[in-house]
Amino acid sequence: MPRKTPKTAVVAFKVEEELADFLNQLPNKSAFIRKAIAAQMSMACPLCNGSGQVSRWTHDNYAPLLARWIHQKCQGCGDDLTLPRDPGDLSPEQQSRLEQYFHGGPLLCDPCYEKAPACDDCGWHITPDRVAEHQHEHGHDQARARARGAPGK
Repeated sequence: MPRKTPKTAVVAFKVEEELADFLNQLPNKSAFIRKAIAAQMSMACPLCNGSGQVSRWTHDNYAPLLARWIHQKCQGCGDDLTLPRDPGDLSPEQQSRLEQYFHGGPLLCDPCYEKAPACDDCGWHITPDRVAEHQHEHGHDQARARARGAPGK
């Protein structure tokens, strides 16, 4: 279980009375607010466009797909992984590891991510057996192509 980051600063802001009543009924309003901020700092949900609500049709059609999608395998060791539903539950290190996957990189468990060397060009952690398939349109591949007299990608 990841260690909690100590909270050292207090932030205050004014809200409408109804929102204050709602927040005061939560078991942990600080955690709720942190998660809401983390969610807003990410991209808007492609299903609800950031509204927090979807139509019944959208829910019924995408819920089974999302339930299957959150279960993935580590591309390093093959262990089963469950993708988190909320980025506010993740440490910064875990967020970095999953951002790599969400941007098209390999999905690795914590131990495989730590063992895999980072690419000099993009910073993604790539297992040694997948380095050959990890190529960029810049950097090494273009330089090799130019050295052979071939145009770069």
